[in-house]
Amino acid sequence: MEGETEERDYKVLVVGEGGCGKTSYINQYVNHIFSKAYKATVGVDFALKQVQWENTRVRLALWDIAGQERFNHMTRVYYKGAHGAMVVFDVTKDKTFQAVPRWKKDIDSNLDNIPTVLVANKCDLLDNPLDTETMEKFCAQHGFIGWYETSAKENIRVEDCGTFLLEHLVKRDRELNPGKYTNTEKTVSLTQASDPRLAAKTCNNSC
Repeated sequence: MEGETEERDYKVLVVGEGGCGKTSYINQYVNHIFSKAYKATVGVDFALKQVQWENTRVRLALWDIAGQERFNHMTRVYYKGAHGAMVVFDVTKDKTFQAVPRWKKDIDSNLDNIPTVLVANKCDLLDNPLDTETMEKFCAQHGFIGWYETSAKENIRVEDCGTFLLEHLVKRDRELNPGKYTNTEKTVSLTQASDPRLAAKTCNNSC
């Protein structure tokens, strides 16, 4: 029926080393909340964000996967059916950045070229922003669609990062399923509903 709102569900993985702020990012993105109390995610947690995109109601199911899960035999179960991903690292801890290629390789080995954005979290703790040229080259080398410096604490570009990924999810969905979307004018409004245990944020740039 003309004018009828369609519905789409997208599963988004949020992965990265422990302590890099994945849960905080999600909580900020979904609930606009930041908590100083840190509790490590065990296994996997979930949050749901509803987005009105054109004439389509999109439900983003964000899977908050614990840092140690990359070594767990359950990884493939968690990854199954994902449409997109965020790989998060802590800009103050180089070892979390060094682990990014391994997380991206994990995603690529389990899923078919899904849109993945690199999230450089805790940018509020940096004196200077990351080098744009270096990060763009890194994204190109490892197959990321783009990158954002973020801060869960200060809520810097969290929404921008999520919207950027959503645009790519919809674009890929259209390419794979021609005719599913009938409206070409982009309008976005946001509502959210989630498990209140989650949290996060963003700072600088995308490639």
